[in-house]
Amino acid sequence: MRLTRSSEDYLEAIYLLIQEKGYARPKDIAAHLSVTSPSVTDMVKRLTDEGLAVYERYGMVTLTPRGEKIARDMKTRHDTIAKMLRILLVPDEIARKDACEIEHNLDPATVEQFRNFVRFMECLPEEPRWVQNFKEYCRTGVAPKCKRMKG
Repeated sequence: MRLTRSSEDYLEAIYLLIQEKGYARPKDIAAHLSVTSPSVTDMVKRLTDEGLAVYERYGMVTLTPRGEKIARDMKTRHDTIAKMLRILLVPDEIARKDACEIEHNLDPATVEQFRNFVRFMECLPEEPRWVQNFKEYCRTGVAPKCKRMKG
């Protein structure tokens, strides 16, 4: 089953609300996603029909184990892409917003390579020289002299 971008956004929002508050109510989901309550009701019913969520009218929304796994995976994709963008010196707010746009469109292999790169960067004992040079380039527009090995 291929989920729509909207379905993925709803699953992730429900997951985040449950993590943050311990529950997800339709009005909280609507506020989180800046959508109307009727839109939430329609989507939650669809997610329930797909076996990804459980919703009782006027009650809380929960995720099935399958829905929770998809939501967790979406959050991981989002966090990885946002971290990658921050490494590239994209401001935090823009990185989070752009990660929302990008997360639905990248091949899983690309996201895995982003994840590998982010993990690698996080485990380095100090900021690598190339990052310092990149920051300087972004600040001044002047690239440092290239030292290329001959051979």
